[in-house]
Amino acid sequence: MNAPLADLGVRTPVLAAPMAGGAGTPAMVVAAARAGSLGFLAAGYKDVAALSDQITEVRANDVPFAVNVFAPGPHPVDPTEFQDYIRAITPEAQAHGLDLGSLGIVEDDDHWHDKIELLLSQPVPAVSFTFALPDAAVIRSLRAAGTLVIQTVTSATEAKAAAEAGADMLIVQASAAGGHSGTFTPRDMPAAVPLPQLLAEVRQSVGLPLIGAGGLATPDQVAEALRAGAGAAMVGTALLRADEAGTSLPHRTALTDPDRGTTVTRAFTGRPARALRNRFTDTYSDLAPHGYPAVHHLTSPMRKAATAAQDPDRIHLWAGTGYRHTRAESTARILQGLASTL
Repeated sequence: MNAPLADLGVRTPVLAAPMAGGAGTPAMVVAAARAGSLGFLAAGYKDVAALSDQITEVRANDVPFAVNVFAPGPHPVDPTEFQDYIRAITPEAQAHGLDLGSLGIVEDDDHWHDKIELLLSQPVPAVSFTFALPDAAVIRSLRAAGTLVIQTVTSATEAKAAAEAGADMLIVQASAAGGHSGTFTPRDMPAAVPLPQLLAEVRQSVGLPLIGAGGLATPDQVAEALRAGAGAAMVGTALLRADEAGTSLPHRTALTDPDRGTTVTRAFTGRPARALRNRFTDTYSDLAPHGYPAVHHLTSPMRKAATAAQDPDRIHLWAGTGYRHTRAESTARILQGLASTL
């Protein structure tokens, strides 16, 4: 175990990834910590009041934890392409009684400044960033407050930039990961490099401690990531069916279908993300414009309605390539099982 995580009391080197949108919960973060691991609260898509409430809930259990924040790196959508996409997916929204015609383009920063103010005024043990690299001044301020700063990277080039900005640790995310890619350049995705190779490339570029992530679903894969230079592994998809997960019923059910397979799509959010294939990804992946968060806000009402109706064909079924190994058991058993050969 590398020093920064050991200093937080981490003994089980398989960490619980942040999962924005509901799958990640305070209960999962607490369960991970009690199993000797470290869980990450997902700040994404929450306002500062909701995030503060979840931090308070976890802190009351007197366990180490981390908070993951989407760093603003907006990629504006082309207005014409946006309108074309509205017309394309209108029948899908209408299937749930929704009218997309009145929706405009929303380009927000997910309450970035409010969240940073909260994390500086009420410091937490660790903060991670994804989607973009924060200003060095933000990183310095968090470190001065006693917070460990961790940056998600998807290439050696991004790793060098994060090291120069002052990050303490890196989460090295391979393309096999479920959910959004953390790449800084979503219009120009990095090569699909296996995690052990990516870890080796990053190790040659920077001297920071590393956390390996992306497609880790078995004890052997976790062990391989640590042999490749990671001080710990991070898993998200493996926890989607955990007892403490907030994963919706149609998502849980879809994860048990071994024939679905996964695909990288921007159809739901305008940013590349790996998901289980469904009719929406098959139909609209090639039509969707680049543009996050505009496309996310456009499809969000449809996805919420589809989830409530248990309609798996209009939902973002985020999942990594190892989804077939998911199990319905406690967070602690899943994390400890993945660390069993270490």
